[in-house]
Amino acid sequence: MIKRIISERNAGLAMLVLFSLILVFHLLVLSGIVPYDISWGGRLKNREEMLVFESVSILLNTFMMIVVAIRSKILSIAINRKVITGILWGMTVLFAVNTVGNLFAVNSWETIIFTPITLVLSLFSLRLTFANN
Repeated sequence: MIKRIISERNAGLAMLVLFSLILVFHLLVLSGIVPYDISWGGRLKNREEMLVFESVSILLNTFMMIVVAIRSKILSIAINRKVITGILWGMTVLFAVNTVGNLFAVNSWETIIFTPITLVLSLFSLRLTFANN
């Protein structure tokens, strides 16, 4: 059913846009422009924790962008299709679990803004998992 709702191309492009916006957000948190207490469920205790968590987040989001770009044939890198599909399954689960976690975030901004984003990313990851390319 999800295949009929959104094309794999549109799912991939939408994911790349969302990942780009998420990367900008994390860079703003890392730079101190956006306070770190509105990220990571409001559970970061200090600047050192924030630096570690934001750095990991930037790396993971960049990696996921590359995976989506490969699946969407925007990047032409020879990687086994099963590996990409496995990573997309992992992303689907990660974003689904993160959606539930965002519902219980200490900071209401995270619940309001990131719950729908992670839900959409989970559904689009699932869509790309079943892509035919």
